[in-house]
Amino acid sequence: MKTIDDLDVAGRRVLVRTDFNVPLEDAGDGTRRITDDGRIRAALPTIEALRGRGARVVLVAHLGRPKGEAKPELSLAPVAARLGELLGTPVAFATDVTGPSAQAAVAGLGDGDVALLENVRYDARETSKDSAERGALAAELASLADVFVSEGFGVVHREQASVTDVARLLPHAAGQLVLSEVQVFRKVLGDPDRPYAVVLGGSKVSDKLGVINNLLQSVDRLLVGGGMCFTFLAAEGHGVGSSLLEADQIETVKGLIATAEEKGVELVLPVDVVVATAFSADAEHKVVAVDSIEDGWMGLDIGPNSRVLFARALSDARTVVWNGPMGVFEMAPYAEGTRAVAEAITHVDGLSVVGGGDSAAAVRLLGIDESGFSHISTGGGASLEFLEGRVLPGIAVLED
Repeated sequence: MKTIDDLDVAGRRVLVRTDFNVPLEDAGDGTRRITDDGRIRAALPTIEALRGRGARVVLVAHLGRPKGEAKPELSLAPVAARLGELLGTPVAFATDVTGPSAQAAVAGLGDGDVALLENVRYDARETSKDSAERGALAAELASLADVFVSEGFGVVHREQASVTDVARLLPHAAGQLVLSEVQVFRKVLGDPDRPYAVVLGGSKVSDKLGVINNLLQSVDRLLVGGGMCFTFLAAEGHGVGSSLLEADQIETVKGLIATAEEKGVELVLPVDVVVATAFSADAEHKVVAVDSIEDGWMGLDIGPNSRVLFARALSDARTVVWNGPMGVFEMAPYAEGTRAVAEAITHVDGLSVVGGGDSAAAVRLLGIDESGFSHISTGGGASLEFLEGRVLPGIAVLED
């Protein structure tokens, strides 16, 4: 896989596929405000490296799911403004994807300048299942550049015009972020230092069956929290009240539990949970043992004894991967399980990987020191598919 160091970029137009799919909120004055600029910051080293070598940087990214329509609330204009602040230089913003505004913005670039094209998903061809349609958009994007750099790890698991098709049309390389992500995940999948522990959370077991099946072949410990733990608890014969439960997955989970035992994988499940009468921060809530969840109560976090148990299971690990929160961390009464696990991982003496998505968001929301982790992934879905052992189209095309 080539890196940006292998590309001749001086005075050339470099199309960089970034992941600027950042959360926005109404600012109250008719504009939209970015609430977490982590993904923008993650792309800065590559952008700065290219600028420093005299490249004319053309950024392409998506925001949300506009489904081929130009929706003002999903414009990348706030991203261009924030990026300009972070770079300390104006960022030209094109109000279309490959049309007159994009062409003018690119034509106006000098060496070291940066332009951002409007939300690429405003064009329905970006996510089309028709390769010819994607190819047509890719050709238009390629006409704006001389070389291509893949820096949007959050989309490398997608076969999309700006991710895979344009890479086939231009000399290409991996940006620093994508390269570091690939190196980290190949390390944990191929040759992890042991003990090797994986912490899985989030809402649904069904979303992570492929990951669990693959990890059971290599991990030493698997810790399960979040909403998905209740299907495991039900598989062990516990009542789960009104907690999130995928009843159709109980038999599958019984098989996973049996496989873990057969492979000698230590499966760590909560021993107590925080339950509430409703999905609300203001609802009545209490801590109960996992065999004492009453009807009408729903589990929304792992309990204090479980926090201690999970921290102990991580204490001597040399490799840890964490994907998915332990509870509804956005609500203060149900955030402590996620906080405890995150803080335990920061004390790991070895490689610690936060698998993007909600886990990365939780780290920032809860104010956990990001420097305490070896690597925080920018791609939730991409990191999951990597952990499943799948071939990611946006990575495979860079290796051609």
